[in-house]
Amino acid sequence: MDHYGTTASGPGGMGLAGSPDTLRNRWRQAGKRFLDIVAGAFLLLLLLPVLLLIALAVRADGGPAFYAHRRVGRGGSEFPCLKFRTMRVDADRVLEALLRETPALRPEWEATRKLRHDPRVTRVGRVLRMTSLDELPQLLNVLRGEMSLVGPRPVVRKELDQFYGPVAGVYLSVRPGITGLWQVSGRSDIGYDRRVALDLAYAQNPSLRGDLMILWRTVGAVLRRRGAC
Repeated sequence: MDHYGTTASGPGGMGLAGSPDTLRNRWRQAGKRFLDIVAGAFLLLLLLPVLLLIALAVRADGGPAFYAHRRVGRGGSEFPCLKFRTMRVDADRVLEALLRETPALRPEWEATRKLRHDPRVTRVGRVLRMTSLDELPQLLNVLRGEMSLVGPRPVVRKELDQFYGPVAGVYLSVRPGITGLWQVSGRSDIGYDRRVALDLAYAQNPSLRGDLMILWRTVGAVLRRRGAC
């Protein structure tokens, strides 16, 4: 039994075409997509004033309000994952210079693809990351069918090849999510190997009840700012 009360039964619980397992999986996927559309649209409308205020605050430094990064979605197709911009407009150049001048930081970057004290992050961006508000634009990705409210966090192709390797197919069997087991289990406080294990546990044990539990736990994780950076 995994973190959210389901029992492992293989990727997605898939069976033979027309079997009870396959029919249950189809109904589960339909229910999950219905939840994504209804809850995603409701949250987007509810939070629209907040989104506009954040966009204005981010644009105050002269750069764009949003940042779209290519991530790998279900089935291996790539999509533009939306976020409020939290970094300087010259972030790539700053990172390259930082890793060159401070090689001691490279192991941290290679292990997590993050830096705890990241000089690329703006003052507004630091607040957005601490509160996870930077990820709110991904509600649009959910409505477009590129993401789900709950699922493994979307990764870039290099991360998929480097960290998931032979189990990448399991990861690619579900839509990536705005929140998931990784977010409610510590986020940046845990290593990447543990993150991969959590992603696989979710993909192999789909459950609408589990999704609702993760959404509930996400509220507490955000309020405690657990693992935020």
